[in-house]
Amino acid sequence: MFIRVHPWLNLPAMKQPIEVTPNIHLKDFDPAFCDGLEKEATRVETTKLCQRIGELEELLNANASHSIIILLQGMDTSGKDGTVRRVLQFVDPAGVQAANFKSPSREELAHDFLWRIHQAVPRYGRIGVFNRSHYEDVLIARVKNLVPKEVWLPRYDQINAFEKYLAENNIHLLKFFLHISKEEQAERLQSRLDNPRKQWKFETADLDMRANWKEFMEAYEIALNKCSTPCAPWHIIPANRKWYRDYVIAQTVVAALERLKLKWPKPKEDLSKIKIV
Repeated sequence: MFIRVHPWLNLPAMKQPIEVTPNIHLKDFDPAFCDGLEKEATRVETTKLCQRIGELEELLNANASHSIIILLQGMDTSGKDGTVRRVLQFVDPAGVQAANFKSPSREELAHDFLWRIHQAVPRYGRIGVFNRSHYEDVLIARVKNLVPKEVWLPRYDQINAFEKYLAENNIHLLKFFLHISKEEQAERLQSRLDNPRKQWKFETADLDMRANWKEFMEAYEIALNKCSTPCAPWHIIPANRKWYRDYVIAQTVVAALERLKLKWPKPKEDLSKIKIV
């Protein structure tokens, strides 16, 4: 499947698949892909899309019958925080419910691995943001041997069942893998080291994860193939170019919100005779 541009935009359809199809291989996806688009023109169109997201979120909130989750996964520096700042810049902060899934707490470890995820599912009418997610339990848990294979292996099916449950309850999951190259990550990590205003972001643990790059790419590829379903497909987002990353994600969010075909709800009582004095 290919993501198509809305007719009111002046950009062509993308030629690299974005939505995951069966049996994909990450080596076939270029992290620097931008479809030949021009940076500044695309930024202008992205702003239009982000404004549209703001408008559609008002409808989402007014109806309070559906919710959207923007799920972001990717290696360190792939742009999870930057994506949220850009794509949701015109959304009322009260309409956003964000969760950042780092190492689980003792309380979270005392429950099943999906417990903390379900706690963060947004209420109807809101856009949820998952900065990392339940997929950490088949990514880092697998690569770093945090749990044995007999524990993490069944989780793919458990994740699919959980996401199907969400979809059946009008909670729409938009899953984005921010695909960055190892070379681009090196540049961004170096930028953090060189800039005193960004050094607080740098953690030596990032280098530890980087040392397992090949293993992480294999784990991502397996998760993308096993857990891209009709009700919750994965999207592979070329993330080397931040402006293109933001454009594709904003476009996908707009399309998902418009598919809901929400209308302004009618008032619960007759307002025709009400006068403000």
